[in-house]
Amino acid sequence: MPTFAEQLKNEIARIARKETRADSKQAKKASAQYRAEIAALKRRIASLESAVSRLLKQQQPKGKSAPTQDTPVVALRFRAGGFASLRKKLGLTAHEMAKLLGVSAQSVYHWETGKSRPRPSQLPAISAVRKLRKKEAWDRLSQ
Repeated sequence: MPTFAEQLKNEIARIARKETRADSKQAKKASAQYRAEIAALKRRIASLESAVSRLLKQQQPKGKSAPTQDTPVVALRFRAGGFASLRKKLGLTAHEMAKLLGVSAQSVYHWETGKSRPRPSQLPAISAVRKLRKKEAWDRLSQ
């Protein structure tokens, strides 16, 4: 025969399970609602992105996709090994090369080791240094 303490313990456990079930039911309902809202937002984003891409395609002139400028666009490439050998060929330290290019010595180090790449706006300066001779580079540094 169960004692009063056992019956009280069982009743408390039953009520606790009932309350927990009710709370978890609300959480599950809210979670399902949030997932549905997220899915709807993702579908909306996809439709808006496709609309934007359609509009961009309509705005581009047919035939040529290159920008219409008076100056020809030159694609500048960057290779970490080539940049390091250029610096060594000119006999410059990383700090001196950085001074020539108008960047930090840390940037030069990262470019040479391949940890990062120069910004597209910095490529013309690197290209200009590539055309310098050793004496010209040292003259620019002394100025």
